[in-house]
This record gives sequence, C-alpha cells and structure tokens, in this order.
Amino acid sequence: MRRTLDGRCLICHDPRLHRLAVARHPYAELAKRAPSACCLEDVLASFAAHAYLDIELKVPGLEQSVLESLRQNPPQCGYVVSSFAAEVVLAVHNAGIPAGFICDRKRELARWTSLPCEVLIPNEKLTARSLVDEVHAAGKKIFVWTVNRERRMRTLAQWGVDAIISDDTALLARTLRG
Repeated sequence: MRRTLDGRCLICHDPRLHRLAVARHPYAELAKRAPSACCLEDVLASFAAHAYLDIELKVPGLEQSVLESLRQNPPQCGYVVSSFAAEVVLAVHNAGIPAGFICDRKRELARWTSLPCEVLIPNEKLTARSLVDEVHAAGKKIFVWTVNRERRMRTLAQWGVDAIISDDTALLARTLRG
C-alpha cells in the first residue's frame, strides 16, 4: 500500500501506477488512469466481512491512516498489518494492531525475534522446517511468500505454516484442497 498525493491509501505494489508516481498524484487522477485502482477503504468495504487480510505497508507514514480505516471497518475474519520496515512494525504493534514482519534477506531474518510482531512473513527461499518450528514455539504465526510451485506448497503445508502466499491462487487451491 502506498500514499497518494492527497493522502489516500492506494493498494499498489510498486511506487508507480501506469507510469505515474503514486506519491505525486491524487487518488482521482490515478483511478482515472487505472480504473481497477482501489484504496484501502474500498478493500475493507468489500472484504472485511469475508476474508483474512494481510495489509502490507510499503512505506512508513501510512500507519495512522490505516489504523483509522481499520477502526471504521474492522475485518471480521482477522488481519495483520505487515511491512519490511521495522519502524512500521513497531508503530502498528504500539497501536494495538496485529503486526507482521516481512523479510527477504537472510541477514534480516533474525530480527523477527526482537520485533513485537505476531506474524513472521519470510520469503519462501528463507523458510526451513526449523524456522517454522521456532516461530511456532515462540507463539507466533508464519506466512510464506511467494510460493508458486506445487511441490513447495505441499512441503510448506506439511511443515504447518499458517499461510502460503502465491501468485497462482488457482494452483494453491488445487494443491491444498482436501
């Protein structure tokens, strides 16, 4: 999630949307250019009653806006606010919101033990059975990303990870069904 020029929380992975810098354009302009663009309020209105949500903050500074949106429309099936940024994890946790620490580098992985996070979200390449066991022994959850191979999905499920994040949700559903 990224902040638009007018302070809206736009669901957007990259700093640019259709070649426009998200931070330098108002939401209405971005939505005009990309009709499928949506903000956090739209996602909460559509999914808060039906789905577990992982709300990833790509940049610091969105915490207060996200917290206000969550208070207005709290997810009914659970949620975590996650980030690579330790300062975001701390701010979210200090506000009483479930926090997740995302990690994609081995040298950063050990930080999860000192951060007040409820969920560790490592890249699948960093995930081993010993890590899954260690995270669970600490009373935390582990969500693994981005898993796009059936064999790896089955292995992670056997290890007992709490969630698998995939670009191929159809494969994930077929693999884990039953």
